[in-house]
Amino acid sequence: MPYLVTIGLEVHCQVKTRTKMFCSCRTSFGDEPNTHTCPVCLGLPGALPVLNQAAIEKTMLAGLMVGCSTPEISKWDRKNYFYPDMPKNYQTTQMDLPLCIGGGVPLYDHCYPTDHRKQIANPNKEVKLNRIHLEEDVAKSTHLGNSSLIDFNRAGTPLMEIVSEPDLESAEEAFAYLRSLQMILQQGDISDADMEKGQLRCDVNISLRKNASDPLGPKVELKNLNSISAIRRAIHFEIERQSEDLDRGILQIQSTRRWDDDRGETQLMRTKEDAHDYRYFSCPDLLPIRTAPLLEKVRPLVPELPHELAARFEKDFGVTAYDASVLSSDRHLARYFEATLAPSIPGKKVANFIINNLLGTLNEQGIGIDACPVAPEKLRALLVLMENGTLAANQAREVFAVLYESPEKDPAAIADSLGFKAADAGELEALVDQAIANNPSEVEAVKAGNEKLLNFLTGQVMKAASTKPNPKQVTELLRARLM
Repeated sequence: MPYLVTIGLEVHCQVKTRTKMFCSCRTSFGDEPNTHTCPVCLGLPGALPVLNQAAIEKTMLAGLMVGCSTPEISKWDRKNYFYPDMPKNYQTTQMDLPLCIGGGVPLYDHCYPTDHRKQIANPNKEVKLNRIHLEEDVAKSTHLGNSSLIDFNRAGTPLMEIVSEPDLESAEEAFAYLRSLQMILQQGDISDADMEKGQLRCDVNISLRKNASDPLGPKVELKNLNSISAIRRAIHFEIERQSEDLDRGILQIQSTRRWDDDRGETQLMRTKEDAHDYRYFSCPDLLPIRTAPLLEKVRPLVPELPHELAARFEKDFGVTAYDASVLSSDRHLARYFEATLAPSIPGKKVANFIINNLLGTLNEQGIGIDACPVAPEKLRALLVLMENGTLAANQAREVFAVLYESPEKDPAAIADSLGFKAADAGELEALVDQAIANNPSEVEAVKAGNEKLLNFLTGQVMKAASTKPNPKQVTELLRARLM
């Protein structure tokens, strides 16, 4: 029988700072293991932590972007547990007075899986948040056959935990939530939120019940998932597993499971501890902070959210809703688009070229827009040539291919080198007249309504031209003469 599904997510996101949360060691990814450590992040006896103000400010900025409130006083606590990647045997985190409370994350339609976008059950849904608190990341464990290796470079990196309310009802909503949240965090430059680099990780809590009036079923937690597509697969499997158990009368217990992506199944790790098992208490080494001065400092830094940016692009530049959703999905892409715009070029044409040509090339090369070799002003110069009729669309694409490989060159010079230049008006008119005179039967057919033969006549003009004029211009000139 079908069951009602309730899902809550705990997202762990590394905050983009130069140094760690409680010490001056550099944050890094991919460096030689255990080269960015000190007595504080190694948990050596007598080492005292010092708060990273930049991490606090970025966490508060994230809270403002998603509508959180902030208590007047915020403090840090110790969460006690033993694990090899936690050198102090406790984690410095926040329990009862986190930096951010409440708020919500909108689910953008274009953030749902592509194969689900026509089946969205609750358009414009906002997922409520419980809190965002700031803590320190743990070390990275690498498990081998008979041993494990620990890299403490990551230990102590500022880590936001973004805790949703149990507001999600499907794997697809969880997918959209993570994509939308990732986009918002990147928009505020709070984190690169790169799951492949471990900057964004997720725990998924799932419970099933028969009726909406029933209490929530026991919570099963899926731990440390680090791929949005894997999260979707894991949720689908877990819903099916729990449903089959309940159908057979097997009650669920509160537990923690891991996802084995190779086998496509979840596996039991342990029964779940409750909060009291962690023996939280206020951190004696860190004073509470007054949040008002920091809030006043970061409030002016709140950027446009992706949906606000998309709405402005539609309104001000006449792009489609789809184009606006793509252009607003990445802050670097949004800035590139705005830097390319010019009064003489319709915004829709700029959007089309960036989405259909530039992004396609970047994807083939496996690089992001922030590493694009073609400067916005160079692309703008190319689009001006297309808009004023010097280049046809296919010619502009050829010029762009050369420009991408040699971004220091001028688009007009590239066009000239390829022979793409406007023919002299008198010469072009003479060539059109000659084509008309040399092909009387085709001319009569065009006059009789066979416009397809305009392409034939255009080809005759292009062959005779000393340059490679814009075929569209030639066709329009022929049409004006004959129709």
